[in-house]
Amino acid sequence: MKNVRLPFVYVVCLLLISVLLSAIPAETGYQVGDTARDFKLKNVDGKMVSMADYKDAKGFIVTFTCNTCPYSVAYENRIIALHKKYAPKGYPVIAINPNDVTASPKDSYADMQQRAKDKRFPFVYLQDETQEITRAYGASRTPHVYVVQRQKDNTFKVAYIGAIDDNSREADKVQKRYAETAIDELVAGKQISQPSTKAIGCTIKWREA
Repeated sequence: MKNVRLPFVYVVCLLLISVLLSAIPAETGYQVGDTARDFKLKNVDGKMVSMADYKDAKGFIVTFTCNTCPYSVAYENRIIALHKKYAPKGYPVIAINPNDVTASPKDSYADMQQRAKDKRFPFVYLQDETQEITRAYGASRTPHVYVVQRQKDNTFKVAYIGAIDDNSREADKVQKRYAETAIDELVAGKQISQPSTKAIGCTIKWREA
């Protein structure tokens, strides 16, 4: 009896593995030094937003984040602080929710609006409904930060990729502020000393193929 069932179990396992792999994006995306594409995504206020809309911005802190990941929630106040510190210096935060709503219902547009209202986000909070931009950037976690810098031809060069800092759980025990250091060095016209780090957070909830 066991020998009869074994092939069936084997086939089921293969099918499950196939389904799981189909939900995982290819290991692509931007590297430091690449040119980041612009986008046009819907903000929580109903308006469509692109980087080109910010005529005076020197760059952006593009942050893939969401409502539901405990790491993202733990970082919300730090993301707000980043925006308040660096937007006046020309580097505002653009937050993008990459999660598929079917896979993560609490990341719906209505829930994003409510979260932005509850936390009084001072930055735009955009929905990547098709996940096209998330795949283009290569984000894999929430939060996952891309600092991009405007070039003379108005394109945006990726200057930093990775984590916000070195302590995802306790803000008061942070030793290294990776994103802040990168932007400070950009603003000072210096070469970024640590242009990439490992993003720590929840995996992005991809739409099933």
